[in-house]
Amino acid sequence: MTWEYDRAENGNIALTGEIDLAACNGEFILALGFGEMWAEAGQQVISSLLTSYQTTRRDYVSHWRNWQQTLKKLDAQPREKDLYRASMAVLRSHESKDFLGGIIASLSIPWGFNKGDEDLGGYHLIWPRDLVESAGGLLAAGAHDDALRVLHYLEATQEADGHWPQNMWLDGRPYWNGLQMDETAFPVLLVDLLRRESPRCFGNERRWWPMVRKAAAFIVVNGPVTQQDRWEEDGGYSTFTMAAEISALLIAADMAESLGESKAADFLRDMADTWNFNIERRTYAVNTDLARLVGVEGYYVRIAPPPSGDGFASPLQGFVPIRNRAPGTSDCAAVEIVSPDALALVRFGLRAADDPRMVNTIKVIDELLRVKLPQGPAWHRYNGDGYGEHADGSPFDGSGTGRPWPLLAGERAHYELAAGRADVAEALLAVMENSTDANRLIPEQVWDANDIPERELFLGKASGSACPLVWAHSEYIKLRRSLIDGKIFDQPSQTVQRYLVKKVSATYFNWRFNNKPRSMPCGKKLRVLMVEPAVVHWSFDGWQTSQDSDSIDSACGLHHVDLPTDTLTTGRQIVFTFYWKNGACWEERDHRVTVE
Repeated sequence: MTWEYDRAENGNIALTGEIDLAACNGEFILALGFGEMWAEAGQQVISSLLTSYQTTRRDYVSHWRNWQQTLKKLDAQPREKDLYRASMAVLRSHESKDFLGGIIASLSIPWGFNKGDEDLGGYHLIWPRDLVESAGGLLAAGAHDDALRVLHYLEATQEADGHWPQNMWLDGRPYWNGLQMDETAFPVLLVDLLRRESPRCFGNERRWWPMVRKAAAFIVVNGPVTQQDRWEEDGGYSTFTMAAEISALLIAADMAESLGESKAADFLRDMADTWNFNIERRTYAVNTDLARLVGVEGYYVRIAPPPSGDGFASPLQGFVPIRNRAPGTSDCAAVEIVSPDALALVRFGLRAADDPRMVNTIKVIDELLRVKLPQGPAWHRYNGDGYGEHADGSPFDGSGTGRPWPLLAGERAHYELAAGRADVAEALLAVMENSTDANRLIPEQVWDANDIPERELFLGKASGSACPLVWAHSEYIKLRRSLIDGKIFDQPSQTVQRYLVKKVSATYFNWRFNNKPRSMPCGKKLRVLMVEPAVVHWSFDGWQTSQDSDSIDSACGLHHVDLPTDTLTTGRQIVFTFYWKNGACWEERDHRVTVE
């Protein structure tokens, strides 16, 4: 390329070649082979050249057509810009041919034109959450065997303690080292969805119980707080994460009960009930400046800080660091940040769509996060998001301005469907469709400012973020299926039945060493949780009298003692300490909880 440049820096060109068109009479065959070494690449080239182009093309096309013909027909009426077949092709083409069931997040690299070869991961990795979302799209389309391969892949890549890595190479090696609790819950949700949609593929549930048991135990021991939310930025109490965790615990409880493990089943349901009961306590803000501004009583926040020390009056009183922003501008009060993540409470069946708290939250979300685009409304991840191009259109470089995500239109459409507004859900499906270009690929984000042609940024169309985002295509497919069925396709039945039909409340309020509440609601039993057996020495009258209670093994990774605080009136206090059986020693510290 020296005729054009005398040097090349920070580029991505790996190979260039020159063809002498005069010597070949203007016609030549180009064969490209890829491999880990030159011999493998060369073998691919030779194999391709030895088979005629017509034969290769015929075989290639027939495989795709045969597979597409096995899929469900989700096009009851012709659509102006139908993405169904394209979306299914996106899902299938992102599956590894070497590690079957491994579907990467995207073949693209966000703002890849601005990055060098040192960005090894890009989106060419497995995120367990994205992978399960993709499997859900496959199931919605009737590709049951494909979804089963995903479940086998997840089974093989589960860590010994029950969780899955934040993301990983196709061979299962972790890439980043964060811990996202929803990524441990999502494979359990896939087990349940496969069981409902394809009993043939699912087979005997005892086959999948070891994986589910380990995942449920990890959730019990480490949840409901998460080190990172689904946007991989902050830790604490996330409505989305808790909705996934609670759903997974109820699914695991059903499996445990059907396999005769009633002790574990009861404990898992009690834990799910307690976490569900405390969602508002941890994430629903009332009487704030933002609530008054919008004219609502309260709303669910994006995320509330994790517990620390001996607990605090409310997680809502803390601050949340906003990532991808300039230093000194990142910390915000938890009550000032909202996200469409709260819609997961309806998506997963924990709250009704017409719950006044959900309706209030929708008003706040629309006030702060909704933007109007040529194709219709779209939403940002949260207010203050910095993951996106800068205002001048220059690429994200660690900071920037967040842009709307088409997949959030799909999540909002599922909420609207649950609320009985199928026409609104249909309109939001069209928003997803019209967020694409002629290539029919749904991007991670779309540009929401004036056109900048020199940067190829146009209002309502793909920004420089990942394109396609496989997760967005799976959301599109599931929305198509949900609209055909008239209900949310991937909504767990266990949560709906327990919390929306039976309206089960919690019997217990939890105390544990990584979350030591100073107070508890009146009328609940205090369940003291610990990771090893102990005797709990406790008193209701300031040690004038006392009792001892031996801990019980939950069969789910924790031991517990249940104290009869449901008999105490407001203002009463329970004080307790521990005698550790394994170490044969006392805790030598008292802990106190006051009844609210």
